[in-house]
Amino acid sequence: MSVRQPHPVEIRSYEILRSRVDLSPMPPLWRAVAERIIHATADLEYAVDLVTREESLEQGWAALRAGAPIVTDEYMVAAGITARETVCHAADPAVGRMARAAGITRPAAAVRLAYSDVGPGAVWVVGSAPESIFEIIDRRVGPALVIGVPVGFVGAAEAKEALRASGLPQLSNVSEKGGSAVAAAAVNALLYQEEAR
Repeated sequence: MSVRQPHPVEIRSYEILRSRVDLSPMPPLWRAVAERIIHATADLEYAVDLVTREESLEQGWAALRAGAPIVTDEYMVAAGITARETVCHAADPAVGRMARAAGITRPAAAVRLAYSDVGPGAVWVVGSAPESIFEIIDRRVGPALVIGVPVGFVGAAEAKEALRASGLPQLSNVSEKGGSAVAAAAVNALLYQEEAR
């Protein structure tokens, strides 16, 4: 495995964000995720908006290190994950057929199809569709970690609240903000970490 060399702009961005917010009291993985999300969004509020447990991030990190599949709810999230291939069925024609036949949303059908591909132990990443989070919870997919940060005023905050209440290992945020860049940044932070401690 080659050692990742950050671009000078990224290095400077981290210097600036660290001069504006002190995340050093956070546990190492939580800090890495928070910093990468703030770097990707230039939004310092993520320092207090993210909700997770270090143990959940350690579980996800270990699963990624062991080669666990990464399932995304949309191609924008998949495109932002730079170090690994992902599973994304958002545009799969079978998703539309399954959604119509089962009377469910396309994001829910995509979760079902992806789960049939990867089984338990995957890292699930949601940046857009709150319905994906509800289906992950209802389907009992046995995730290593769920990164649930969908954006929007309709259902996003409620889905994230349900994820936190589910007891699943998770990273979410409280507000309506989020999105594909945030979701991808969280995964990348874990993928870029060489050591969990």
